[in-house]
Amino acid sequence: MNMELDFIKEMFDNIAPKYDFLNRFLSLGQDILWRQEMVKASSIPHSGCMVLDVACGTCDVAIEVAKQSSGTKIIATDFSPGMLILGKKKVSSKNSKDKIHLAAGNALSLPFRDAIFDAVFIAFGIRNIMDRQGALQSFAKVLKKGGKVVVLELTSPSGRFLRDIYMFYFQRVLPSIGGLFSKNRHAYHYLPESVMKFPLPDQFAEIMRNSGFKNVKWKGMTFGIVTLFVGEIS
Repeated sequence: MNMELDFIKEMFDNIAPKYDFLNRFLSLGQDILWRQEMVKASSIPHSGCMVLDVACGTCDVAIEVAKQSSGTKIIATDFSPGMLILGKKKVSSKNSKDKIHLAAGNALSLPFRDAIFDAVFIAFGIRNIMDRQGALQSFAKVLKKGGKVVVLELTSPSGRFLRDIYMFYFQRVLPSIGGLFSKNRHAYHYLPESVMKFPLPDQFAEIMRNSGFKNVKWKGMTFGIVTLFVGEIS
C-alpha cells in the first residue's frame, strides 16, 4: 500500500506544473463541463453547508463549488504537495481563499471528525486508489446522515466503435502529447491502464452500496468516456 501511495504521489508531483493545461487540452475543454455537472448533482444548498473535495488536485472542483454555492465552506485535500501548492495559488487568484481551505490528506485516512460534511467530492481520483471500498468507507464516516458522495471518473465507452477510437487516442495519442508537455511520458501511459482496470459503472455502484451508500445512481457523459456517480449515506 505504501509503495502504491508513494508512486501515485510522486507521479502527480511531477506532472503538477502542466496538469491544468493538459486537462483542458486533452479533454478538449470538456472537463470544465463535467465538473459543473458534478457539483450540480450534489444538490447542496447555497449556504450553510460544509463540503470536502478529496484528491483535489489544483482545486478545480472546490472552486466550482464556491461558484455554485457561495455560502458553503469547502475543505480541499490532496496528498501531493505539488498539487496543493498550485491549488493554493489558484484559489488565491480566484478570490476564494476565504471559502476554500486546503489540507494535506490521504483518502484512506481522512484527518476529520465523523459526520461533519454535507457532501464529499472526488474527481478523477478514485481509480488511483486500489482499496476503493476503503476510501468510500472513509468518505461515509465523515458525512452527515443524508450527506452525498459524488464521484467523477474516467471510464470506457460501451460501444465497440467508440471504444476502439477512444482506446487508440488513449493508448497512442495521449501518452505522446502528455509526455511531450509534462516531460513524464510514464504518467500518461499509466492513465489508460488505470482506466481499463476501473470497474464497470454497475460494478462500481455495487462497491458504493457495499460501503454504506444508498440511492446510488450514475450517468455516462460525453459518449461514456466519463461517468458521474452519486450516493447518499444512510
